[in-house]
Amino acid sequence: MSERESEGDERGPAGEEAEGMTYAGAGVDIEDSEAATAALLGAVGEFEGDYAGLLDIGDRYLALAADGVGTKLLVAEALGDYSTIGIDCVAMNVNDLVAAGVEPVAFVDYLAVDVPDDESAEDIGEGLSEGADRAGVALLGGETAVMPDVITGLDLAGTCAGLAPKGAVFPGEAQVGDALVGFRSSGIHSNGLTLARQAATERYDFGDPFPPDDSKTLGEVLLEPTRIYADLLGPLRDHGTRGAAHVTGGGWTNLQRLGDLRYEIEDPFGPQPIFEFVQREGGVDDEEMYRTFNMGTGFVAALAPDDVEALAAATEGLVVGRVEEGSGVAVDGLLLE
Repeated sequence: MSERESEGDERGPAGEEAEGMTYAGAGVDIEDSEAATAALLGAVGEFEGDYAGLLDIGDRYLALAADGVGTKLLVAEALGDYSTIGIDCVAMNVNDLVAAGVEPVAFVDYLAVDVPDDESAEDIGEGLSEGADRAGVALLGGETAVMPDVITGLDLAGTCAGLAPKGAVFPGEAQVGDALVGFRSSGIHSNGLTLARQAATERYDFGDPFPPDDSKTLGEVLLEPTRIYADLLGPLRDHGTRGAAHVTGGGWTNLQRLGDLRYEIEDPFGPQPIFEFVQREGGVDDEEMYRTFNMGTGFVAALAPDDVEALAAATEGLVVGRVEEGSGVAVDGLLLE
């Protein structure tokens, strides 16, 4: 396992503000979003799989995942730099398949615009191609829709198809006593940008130097592409992974998809400087940060302690916690439920 990164141990909000920013206050209420999703699923019927829909096709499952880039697009628009968001679009879909134990094989995109623009379309296409290369999937094309009456600017989403032998799909349920192995994120990924943008631009513009590292602009740090975890699939399958969580919308509460147990996070990766910056500038409290962002850990696997050493030898993952009786996610002195 790689040496744990330690930056970002101090996470307290700066200043004496009585009330800091929240994701809901910035315009995205996770509880409302989950309720709407539940209503949609209730209307269309149940399907198998938490991160991807699974279709039984005989000796294998066909899996599909769909996702977009979110308001990270607004940072790209502000900078006039669309070169990385295609990578994000591929990553957000591929990582959901990996969390289910499914091998991603093919990707299609959907680009909606108010006005066609060759330059931005070329940048997006190059990012999609790069993302597909990193994930090892075939890029099969997609659709571009011009809808000035519906959309302002542009929106980018995609769908990834995957295949898995029935015995290879993760059971999806952690067990008491399991170890939790975490994998480093590349930064803010593509979740929580509504809150991050609002906090970061209280005193800065996207083109300003990023205070912790003035060799980059604030916008460039926010646009750091989402890490693609496709390379983990083989080792995760080979070493007894019971279930995995892609830490996306809802932050660390995503671990609760592994079952109604208590997830004790004792030694997570330290958050990258962008998280400390967002927290300080927005006066965001610790609980809101862990409910909204990955905070340095983008993917978590649950497996028996006896299998950890073998997984460690094959990856750069680190044991970040364990599974216990109870409920909720305990991290950094907080209990998220």
